[in-house]
Amino acid sequence: MDKRSQALGIWRLGVVVAGAFLTWWNYWLLPIPVAAFVALLVSHERIVRKAALAARAIAFYLRGLARLDGTWSGTGETWLRFLHPEHPYAGDLDIFGQGSVFQLVCGARTAAGEGALARWLMSPAPPGEIRERQSAVDELRPMLDLREDLALLGEDVRSGLHADALRRWGSAPAVPVAGFWRLATWILSIATPLLLGGYFVQLIPFSPYLLCLLLEIALLMKLGPVLGQIFTGVELPASDLRLLADVLDRFEREQFRSPMLARLRSRLATDGVAASKQIAKLRRIVEYHDWGRNQAFAPIALVLLWHAHLGFAVERWRLRSGRHIGEWIDAVGEIEALSSIAGYAAEHPEDPWPELVEAGPLFEAHGVAHPLLPGGVRNDLRLMEDMRLFVVSGSNMSGKSTMLRSVGLNVALAWAGMPVRAGSLRVSPLSVGASMRVQDSIQDGKSRFYAEITRIRQIMDMASAPVPLLFLLDELLSGTNSHDRRIGAEAIVRTLVESGAVGLVTTHDLALADIAGKLAPHATNVHFEDHVEDGRISFDYKMRPGVVEKSNALELMRSVGLKV
Repeated sequence: MDKRSQALGIWRLGVVVAGAFLTWWNYWLLPIPVAAFVALLVSHERIVRKAALAARAIAFYLRGLARLDGTWSGTGETWLRFLHPEHPYAGDLDIFGQGSVFQLVCGARTAAGEGALARWLMSPAPPGEIRERQSAVDELRPMLDLREDLALLGEDVRSGLHADALRRWGSAPAVPVAGFWRLATWILSIATPLLLGGYFVQLIPFSPYLLCLLLEIALLMKLGPVLGQIFTGVELPASDLRLLADVLDRFEREQFRSPMLARLRSRLATDGVAASKQIAKLRRIVEYHDWGRNQAFAPIALVLLWHAHLGFAVERWRLRSGRHIGEWIDAVGEIEALSSIAGYAAEHPEDPWPELVEAGPLFEAHGVAHPLLPGGVRNDLRLMEDMRLFVVSGSNMSGKSTMLRSVGLNVALAWAGMPVRAGSLRVSPLSVGASMRVQDSIQDGKSRFYAEITRIRQIMDMASAPVPLLFLLDELLSGTNSHDRRIGAEAIVRTLVESGAVGLVTTHDLALADIAGKLAPHATNVHFEDHVEDGRISFDYKMRPGVVEKSNALELMRSVGLKV
């Protein structure tokens, strides 16, 4: 394709040279090189698009293979722009960043699709909406051709600025243009070429054409600010227009049974005209406007008042259809989010849908595991009204923090409308609050301990909300002395449990394991173990009842060469 593209570039140059010679030899032959040049422009554009599509297809399949063989982690976009430090679990549960859920799942090609999936993962939806998403994903899961087509369309668009610019542009007030100027544009754009043709055939002198040309230049100077205002709003996101139209066109060709997909499709028709056709029309206008910047076409564009006519066409389109742009962008976002989840579901057929339970709190999992660790060890866990707290003790690297993340991530996936990594899972609506990866901040002047207690304060506030809280506290209050830690930890956990919240607390301090006894029968101790054989530490990552009876800290220090 590169050779064909280079060849067409040479042909275009040859047409320009030949056109100049033919025009000098006979004015009547001018339309021939002009038509040839336009045809070459169109052909070259098609070749460029095919080459880009082939490159995207290769990248798409390589990403799919990486996900299947487990080498996807740490590659591609991190989407950290969606991560808010104040979010109660996104940073702790690896929703975004390298090796994150988003990096594994997201296949969206528009900022709207990325934003929709990010919102779903960070904001649990009502049970009715989740069931609709599950039904839509079930319908999309076997539709490999559709998902691939959606993933291969358009350019890479990783900025939310274009979508926002399109929304603002579509809903902005009308740009006033007096009818007189529109009429003058039509008259001059017709008269000037005719006068030029008359001069070529020596029927009239050059001066009438020159006068009309000067009037055209004056008209463009007069309309310049107005045309600039019209085009400024649509030129920046021009690539989004092509992508938006292509995604919508592909989606509109399908018929769907699930309520959510059928509803999305019905939102894409305005006044009986498909959204893709309306956007494609605007896209063509923008592309024609870009033609006027071509050095070979610019003189013709000036004579035809090309930019003025296209500017008026853009404004007519905007007044008729611009108010629907926001709806179309939102629909594309949901379509791409659902397609991403469907791709994940197709690649993980062993992951079931969670059973959504209205009454809670409830998290009842058999064989639950971490969604980002293929082949991970599975454990059973049941949090409910009668058993609200698990105090998890264990040695370093034994699986305590992974267990907390397994629980939190599966809740986030369930209430985003995704399959879960478990043999089975029954879960009620839960708001997740996690304190697992808090850090100090030199810029804000906050120590790690202050950052931790600030997050815990946020979690405790969440416990008073209508939706039951699932709290995940890793090494609670580890930044202070053992005396204050025991008193503070017991008070925090007791308050959370008595407020109706459920959760898990990990600790290295075995004295904190007494909390479970004080809160019995609503709390229990569990632990993870390690085994030392021939000086080497191994783990089975199985959760067992009771308090851990040994620590591996000294063995770990010795394993790295510390003399202890």
